[in-house]
Amino acid sequence: MNDSSWGAPSRTGYGEPWPTPGQGPVQGVASAGPVYEGQDVQETRPMPIVPDLPASGGDQDDDRGTARLRGPLFRDELPQEPMESEPGPPSHRGPDPASAPAGQPTPQKKSAGRDLGAAIGVGLGLGVVVVASLFIVKAVFVGVIAVAVVVGVWELTSRLSERKGIKAPLIPLALGGAAMVIAGYARGPEGAWVAVALTALAVLVWRMTQPPEGYLRDVTAGVFAAFYVPFLATFVALMLRADDGAWRVLLFLILTVVSDTGAYAVGWRFGSHKLAPRISPGKTREGLVGAVTFAMVAGALGMQFMIDDGAWWQGLLLGLAVAASATLGDLGESMIKRDLGIKDMGTLLPGHGGIMDRLDSLLPTAPVVWLLLVLFVGSG
Repeated sequence: MNDSSWGAPSRTGYGEPWPTPGQGPVQGVASAGPVYEGQDVQETRPMPIVPDLPASGGDQDDDRGTARLRGPLFRDELPQEPMESEPGPPSHRGPDPASAPAGQPTPQKKSAGRDLGAAIGVGLGLGVVVVASLFIVKAVFVGVIAVAVVVGVWELTSRLSERKGIKAPLIPLALGGAAMVIAGYARGPEGAWVAVALTALAVLVWRMTQPPEGYLRDVTAGVFAAFYVPFLATFVALMLRADDGAWRVLLFLILTVVSDTGAYAVGWRFGSHKLAPRISPGKTREGLVGAVTFAMVAGALGMQFMIDDGAWWQGLLLGLAVAASATLGDLGESMIKRDLGIKDMGTLLPGHGGIMDRLDSLLPTAPVVWLLLVLFVGSG
């Protein structure tokens, strides 16, 4: 650091000579009196001019009254510990967070990051509706799936329109999505595939009624939405077709919720290593371990006691697959939301966000559970 940074006047080598015998006093040179001819003058380094400092505020050190220096030249300096006799209440004593070394974040108290009371209340309410409709009348539960699909498609297309200007046709997607779920339950996989094809065709035709600009972009988003939301949800209706379909669907829901809960609880308490920081900064590797552990235990118990001819070891594999698919589904929707620049897909469910924020892990998990159950115990 040079002297000019302190406002010091120049000397030899800096653009101004030292005084010689016979000259008068020079500004900035310490001298006991006037200089007379023939008197020896002791060459003394000029004192730096100290700038006036504000009495308080700014970046000055309160205890010394000097300006606090910041920048790369001072990265190796350690923060000084406060004096024991430092005045002020105990809450103001201790290291100043502003003087912490660069690169070291100020410790913060962990927060759950959402309204847990509202989230738990809404979750329990949805659970009661789902379980009641699932075991009383299967057709009512099919209607619940169809309603969730329509709302999910509406949320997705609305966010695409707001953030990207993509006009995916909502009406054919909503009608076709509900038709996929109903056809899957009534006619099986063949009916679901026919409904998917007709929905895609309807999206292409419906968009033709508007100007051609952006046609390819809009129909591509529409076909994507048709597969992402209603097609994947149709596998829940396919599970419901089995003789023990209600128990299969309940196991699917339990495993997905347990996986998410295990990831959330373990990650919030012990998480320190980021899983995918560029996609979802809140997810940790510890949380993934919690998801796998919780889901495998729940899967072993569920296959043993809830599914006819099921075995505990099958439940271990099922739980592992559910944890993987649920995590990937969550990351997939997080990727979409990052691209759109939003936090939640909607605000319909307090403490959760939108319907799509609850379907993110359920949708990709549905075909995985349906397929493994068919392989383990048959289609029923």
